[in-house]
Amino acid sequence: MYLKDISIINFKNFEQFEAEFSPRFNCFLGNNGVGKTNLMDAVYYMSFTKSHFNAIDRHNIRHNADMFVIQGNYLRKQDDVKMHCGLKRHGKKQIKCNGKSYEKFSEHIGLLPLVFITPSDTDMIKSGSDLRRKYIDGVISQYDKTYLKQLLKYNRALEQRNALLKSINPKNPYDEDALLIWDERLHQTASYIYQERQKAVDALLPIFNHYYSEISGGREQVSIFYKSKLHDKSMKDLLVDSRKRDLILQHTGVGIHRDDLEFDLDGHPLKRTGSQGQEKSLIIALKLAQFEFIYKTTEVCPILLLDDIFDKLDALRIKQLVDLLSDDKYGQVFFSDTSETRLPDLLKQVEVDVRIFNIKANPNYEKTSPNPNHDFTDADIEQSDAERSG
Repeated sequence: MYLKDISIINFKNFEQFEAEFSPRFNCFLGNNGVGKTNLMDAVYYMSFTKSHFNAIDRHNIRHNADMFVIQGNYLRKQDDVKMHCGLKRHGKKQIKCNGKSYEKFSEHIGLLPLVFITPSDTDMIKSGSDLRRKYIDGVISQYDKTYLKQLLKYNRALEQRNALLKSINPKNPYDEDALLIWDERLHQTASYIYQERQKAVDALLPIFNHYYSEISGGREQVSIFYKSKLHDKSMKDLLVDSRKRDLILQHTGVGIHRDDLEFDLDGHPLKRTGSQGQEKSLIIALKLAQFEFIYKTTEVCPILLLDDIFDKLDALRIKQLVDLLSDDKYGQVFFSDTSETRLPDLLKQVEVDVRIFNIKANPNYEKTSPNPNHDFTDADIEQSDAERSG
């Protein structure tokens, strides 16, 4: 699968942008602030019906504009797919696939699989467990629609149970029957979610180890551990054991919403011992494992986005990564980089179709074609300083 072309109107800092892409490597090059990440986010939007960075959709509309539109044409398993994503500032979001609107946006997830690697992904290592759960949920949801439905049901039941706990006071006494209803709904969904997470981690681990070894040159050993109280007890038993505490604290303190992933490096927690380069290498390996796992499960090659990831990586790791992705099995890859020479110089050494997009605030620039054997296309984005936000 690959994205053939894109058309953007009033999305973030772009008033208008159109481009045709290579089915293999596409590189957005330019200084910080010119909108490279925003272009990546537009591609992400068409796969997930939302921005990777802005949860509030209207914040993605260009300043002083009334709406944004993102359109793209894909080739997926020999079939053409046309995506339309639009939002009016005071209207409802519209997502269409081949001219047909979705009743629920969640129905679209998985049709156009995509893996996005960003500099902020290293927060997954040292921050709270919610980012690590979001990662594993994102992996599974792209190939298992039942999982996504169960996860949404669990989150709604959790919200209702917490609301009930918070409502308990002297004027509104504890209603055990009402609490048992939500306990049962959490139990019904938690078992499936737990089992699928465990299966996914078990399947990802050897792929993850392989990619980390490739990127690091075999210099370190890494591992992933899935941490969950459901290893030892059912959700129903956990809720019974936690009932008194939940009533006192007025929230649900146990369940799959507390699950976590732990990353180890040479037998020690990475968040305590890892360097910045090791942390970034782990994240890249984790996302590439996600890529391969989704590909094997769905038989659809995901689009891979790598946004400004070369900072903090040594030259060996960068070369290992580019060489790795030059294999045809990785399909369409989008890179962004602040250096206008690093990627072009590296890509001279690989036999891959490449298109370079020099994204600049100043339209007066020289086009570059570092490898005459490749097909290069330059896209020039003109914008005022006030428009820059990417």
